[in-house]
Amino acid sequence: MRNGLKKAGRYFFALSDPVQHYLSATGRTLFKQLPFEELKRMQLEVSSPTGESDLAEASQNPIASIALSDNSGWEQLIAIDPAKPEESEHEALKQLTGIIKERDPDVIEGHNLFRFDLPYLLARARKAKVKLDWGRSGGFLRSRPSRLQIAEKTIDYPKFQIDGRHFVDTFLLAQFYDVGMRTLTGFERVDVVQHFGFCESEELSSLTGKELQRAYLNNDERFRQRALCAVRETRAVAELLSPSYFTQAQIFPYNYQDVIVRGNATRINALFLREYLRQRHSIPEMPMAMSFEGGFTAIYFTGVTRNVWHCDVASLYPSIMLQFDCFPVTDQLQIFRHLLTDLRKFRLEAKGQMQLVDRQEDRRRWHHLHALQNTFKILINSFYGYLGFAQGHFADFDAAARVTQIGRDLLQKMIAWLKERGAQVIEVDTDGIYFVPPSAASSSSVAASASPARTVSPAKAGRKAADTAATTEVEELQRGLAKELPPGIEVEFDEQFDAMFSYKAKNYALLTGGGDVIIKGGALKSRGLEKFQRVFLEEMIKRIMQGQGEEIGELRDQFEKRIRNREMPLEMLMKTDTLQDSLEKYRAKIAGSARNRAAAYELALASGRNYKPGDQISYYIKVTPKKVAAYEAAKLASEFDPQNRDENTDYYIAKLNDLVKKFGGITAEASAPKQESLAL
Repeated sequence: MRNGLKKAGRYFFALSDPVQHYLSATGRTLFKQLPFEELKRMQLEVSSPTGESDLAEASQNPIASIALSDNSGWEQLIAIDPAKPEESEHEALKQLTGIIKERDPDVIEGHNLFRFDLPYLLARARKAKVKLDWGRSGGFLRSRPSRLQIAEKTIDYPKFQIDGRHFVDTFLLAQFYDVGMRTLTGFERVDVVQHFGFCESEELSSLTGKELQRAYLNNDERFRQRALCAVRETRAVAELLSPSYFTQAQIFPYNYQDVIVRGNATRINALFLREYLRQRHSIPEMPMAMSFEGGFTAIYFTGVTRNVWHCDVASLYPSIMLQFDCFPVTDQLQIFRHLLTDLRKFRLEAKGQMQLVDRQEDRRRWHHLHALQNTFKILINSFYGYLGFAQGHFADFDAAARVTQIGRDLLQKMIAWLKERGAQVIEVDTDGIYFVPPSAASSSSVAASASPARTVSPAKAGRKAADTAATTEVEELQRGLAKELPPGIEVEFDEQFDAMFSYKAKNYALLTGGGDVIIKGGALKSRGLEKFQRVFLEEMIKRIMQGQGEEIGELRDQFEKRIRNREMPLEMLMKTDTLQDSLEKYRAKIAGSARNRAAAYELALASGRNYKPGDQISYYIKVTPKKVAAYEAAKLASEFDPQNRDENTDYYIAKLNDLVKKFGGITAEASAPKQESLAL
């Protein structure tokens, strides 16, 4: 039929996913009205004898253990006997299949499930001649090559499927989470669980490489504890990050596993296609992609300032689209308007119901409503992105440009209004406007940024009175600013911070009243920094914002002592890089002088393994007889032996000194206000 339409020169569109085709044609979705808590979820963690996460290396050796758990609290460890590994592995794989059939999960969860656990199991099962018929209808585990674009990263991975069940990879959930938050220091399970506070034991999590291998061969209880700890941590991460996707599987015509990897705009497009199909209405051709100016960002001040407030327009772009009729011209059924209106209404209803539920008394109901309202929030904020989505059938680049133009005008109007009333605007970005209220701006709040080390904190009583006065002042500002904005555009003054360090456009740090530090921007929390650098930088910036810059020298000495005495854990020193190019492409670029050599790629080449784009390499810099380039002194983290440490302490101390040199002088420098505007 497709060939006939092509030959006739007819325009047509056909869905390639049979599941989406069926769900769109019938109007059905998965797990309708099923609470997330009633979903049968199993967690899986496969360990190699050395804890090696490189598939090419691990698959050459028998499995060490298979840890399993589910959301009922059940857990089991299948251990392979190192004295007779092949025979024991054969029985373990058969036992695993039997357990999956017996426990009958709807979902199998794991961390790096697609790129390690499942292909590792499949490789070893083929060698052992064991069938992995995990499907509910007896179907076998199968895979095909797939590619996923997450922000600036491309991840190649094998997409595994099994009849009647879904696979959820918390490695991918963490990647998607961090697109908006940009707070994770890495994507290994240990990084993710430490970020969310789910780490059961740092000692067990840090058990890797040679030490883990010794624990396995010596039948050490720590090896078994580490494996079970891993599935518990995976379950906790999945319980936090997957409910919103589960709710979306009840809305969109995709299966649960696929809805996770579909982009927001793609999901919205699926709603359009389903409704146009239901009404038997034709769809328009894909629009011609156009560039347009983005949102407004600007920086008006660099340095440290105190008593900073944040204001924002609630759901700025969705509000603009509804109030100014910024809808696709090709949407003849006006689905866009109705969907956006209904989703806003549903979200407010779900949020209102959630606020009425006692979280402690009815946790299941609260979490269900929270996931529901959060899902609607994500969808609502994605409608603007759909207007500029080149693969969207109803995309409208002119409408998208109009939305951002109105948004820029509104923000600039708000900035001008705040400045006219004496407020000190610090920075404007996609998160809103950061400013110092008029009364504080006219006092020493901003001036203190020139030398925060000499700032004296007020007494508690005086501070409480000052906070009350500032709150009253800000409430008056909010009421006044609301009168200046068009109907339907609601301004929120939602956060207050003790201090703010404005470094450069879209790079700043905030100090909360509770003493926590929030860092935004790649210049201040780049993943190009080793973890010890990120921790040190956060502590240094915190002291700068607290007016304790004189303590930086002592802080630096503490870090140097730990490095010099080799007391710093490996995960603090090692770096994990994601391969963006294939090894062949890297070789070609080096040959053509198109790039410099890099440690991760050189280690990948030296290993002889089949690394692909999206794979991660963890390494550290070792001691060498003479000074060489870092890529020549790099060593795989899996080869690190804690009983014979060989990290280059001078190399890491030099990195510490570079940070002090770059940021430590801020405490003694006056920071003159300047402006830097960007249209993104």
